Amino acid sequence: MDSIVEAFLGLILGAIIMYWVYSLFNKKKRRELVEHQSTVILEKIKSVCKLTTVEGEFAEIYTYENTKEGFMSLLSSKKKALIVINAKAQVGYDLKKLELQADTENKKVLLSKFPEPEVLSIEPDLQFYDIKNGFFNSFSPDDLTKLNANAKEHIRTKIPESGLLDSAKTEALQAVLLMEKIVETIGWKLDYSALEISNRDKQFLEQ
Repeated sequence: MDSIVEAFLGLILGAIIMYWVYSLFNKKKRRELVEHQSTVILEKIKSVCKLTTVEGEFAEIYTYENTKEGFMSLLSSKKKALIVINAKAQVGYDLKKLELQADTENKKVLLSKFPEPEVLSIEPDLQFYDIKNGFFNSFSPDDLTKLNANAKEHIRTKIPESGLLDSAKTEALQAVLLMEKIVETIGWKLDYSALEISNRDKQFLEQ
C-alpha cells in the first residue's frame, strides 16, 4: 500500500516538475518573442528614415558675377550671367531623430520626442540668360557645379519665409498616425502621451 502511495506521489511530483519546466520554457519563449517584436517594430519605424510632409516650388532670379585679375593685377576680367532658378524643396521629418522606447510588458512603443521639421532636399533647375564671358575669365564646368551649390543655398535661405516649415508642423500629426499604423501591424500600441499636442489635434485623434 505504501509503495502505491509513494508511486502516486512520485507521479504527482513529476507532473508538477514537468509543468513547471514547461511553463518556464514557455514564459521564456514568449518573452523572447515580445522582445523580438519590439526590436522589429522600432527598426521598422526608423527604416522609414525621412518622411516628406510638404513640398514647395520656387522661382528665383539670381545674378552671378565673378571678376578675375591678371597681369600683376593690372587687368581684370569679369564674367556674369543672369540665372533663373526653378527649384523644388521638400520639407519633412528625419525619423532617425525620434526618441522611442519599447514597453515589452504592456506591448507599447513609447514616443517621447518628435523632431522638428527640416529641409530634406532641394532640386534646382538652372536656366542661364545673358551670359557674358570675360577676356581671360570664362565659364567652366566647375562654375556650373558651384552655381548649383549656390542655387541650393539661395533657395534654402528662402524656405523659412515661405511658410513651408510651419506647414510641415501642422502635418506632424499625420506622421504620428502613420507610425501608429505601423505599430498596430504587430498588435502593439503607440503611446504618444508625452508629446505636446494641440486641443484640435487631440479631438481629431479621438475620432
